[in-house]
Amino acid sequence: MTHRIILASASPRRAQLLTQLGVCFDVLPQAIDETPQSGESASELSLRLAHEKAQYALADAGDDGALVLGSDTVVEVDDALLGKPVNGEDAVRMLLQLSGRIHRVCTAVSVASRESSASRLSETRVRFREIADSEAHAYWNTGEPKGKAGGYAIQGRGAVFVESISGSYSGVMGLPVFETAALLAEFGVPLWLSPAAVGEKDDAQS
Repeated sequence: MTHRIILASASPRRAQLLTQLGVCFDVLPQAIDETPQSGESASELSLRLAHEKAQYALADAGDDGALVLGSDTVVEVDDALLGKPVNGEDAVRMLLQLSGRIHRVCTAVSVASRESSASRLSETRVRFREIADSEAHAYWNTGEPKGKAGGYAIQGRGAVFVESISGSYSGVMGLPVFETAALLAEFGVPLWLSPAAVGEKDDAQS
């Protein structure tokens, strides 16, 4: 059975990573309440939100054959959960909290159809170098931290803060490729076989 695949996210980074798997998909972003529940850990929160995004998008899709993928990223340091900064002051606070420290990035991915759903979790440890207050403000002014969990983008200018990483680079970007590929395989979705992937291969050989 050929599924219509839907990405329940407006993130261009997640779309880029899903495209790398050779999967054709539609985008149906979901705006949900991302407030942590009492006592909820970073891994629990990311798993719950990824599942909720997938379920809400599935309800909105109006397609019984749709297969929906939801994902969510939460940064944790000293048991404090860092989501997306609400403003520049919040972003600077997050960066200075991460400065010179190791933090944990939890990214969950959930795939759902009308019949079933499954989720996987990626956990990565990231060490930041020391960040000066002036650097944190300058970084916010680039516009990059907006909408990013923890207030930084590892694939962008924020990479200069990263001293080391242990785990999934794509997970820190927002969509762990290994876990996503495994979930899609569980649901019978072939990788690298879409027309887009074939076209990319032909372009590379020409």
